[in-house]
Amino acid sequence: MYDISTRKRALALVGQGRSLNSVSKEMGVSRHAITCWLSRLEPLSRTPPCVRCQDFPRIPEDPPAYAYLLGLYLGDGYIISKPRQHYLMVTCTASWPGLVDAAEDAMRRVLPEPSISRLARTGCIDVKSYTKHWVCLLPQHGPGKKHERSITLEPWQQAIVDAHPWDFIRGLIHSDGCRITNWTTRMVGGERKRYEYPRYFFTNTSVDIVRLFTDALDKVGVEWKSLNQSRAAVTISIARKASVALMDTHVGPKH
Repeated sequence: MYDISTRKRALALVGQGRSLNSVSKEMGVSRHAITCWLSRLEPLSRTPPCVRCQDFPRIPEDPPAYAYLLGLYLGDGYIISKPRQHYLMVTCTASWPGLVDAAEDAMRRVLPEPSISRLARTGCIDVKSYTKHWVCLLPQHGPGKKHERSITLEPWQQAIVDAHPWDFIRGLIHSDGCRITNWTTRMVGGERKRYEYPRYFFTNTSVDIVRLFTDALDKVGVEWKSLNQSRAAVTISIARKASVALMDTHVGPKH
C-alpha cells in the first residue's frame, strides 16, 4: 500500500512527460500501480465504511435487526474495545439453540462484513462479532457494569426503537426475560380442576434498561407491573391475558 504523497509524485513525473517505465524504475513502483493511479488516486477501502463513521452518519441498513440486537446487547451483551482486540459478544444459554442462531443472524444483518465465532462454555455459548465499529453502533458501551452507569439511547437509536418496538422487546426478553406457566387448582362442581396461565418476566439491575423496556411495552399496549422484591434487580411481570397474548404473538418463548 503506497501513501498518497508517493502516488502524487509518480503522477507528477508522468505529467512531465516521463514514460511509465522510467517512473517505475526511479521510484520502485510497478507500472500497473501507476496505471491504476492515473484513473484513481485514492486507495480503495479494504472494508466497507461504518454507517456511523461518516461525514453524514446513517442508521443501520436493517433497523428491525438492529432493534433486536440492541435488546440483546443491553441484556446479555458487552463490547471489548482495546488495541488489537475489538468485538461484540452476546452470551446465550446453550439449551436455546434458536436464540444462538438469532443472535448471530442479527449481527450479520447489522454488520455483514466482520467475522463471527461461537465459543461454547459450560451451559452457555458466546457469539462474537469482530470489528472496532460496534462501539459506533452501540454507544452505550463504557467502563464498568451497565447498572453502574447511565444508559440512555441516542436520538437515532430511539427512533429505531420507536419504529420497531417489538423487535427491541424481543431482544430484551431473549436476553434477560422468560416465559413461564403458572398453575392453580379450583373446585368446580365438586371436582378439583387444574388451570394453567402463562406470564412473562423481565429482570435487570439497571433501572435505565428497565425503563427502556417498560416504555416500549407502553408503546405497544402491553400492561405490566413491577414486583416487590428484596434484591437489587428489578423484575417486570406481564400477566394479564390480553397482554400475554400480544407477547406470544410478537415474542414467544425462547427456543
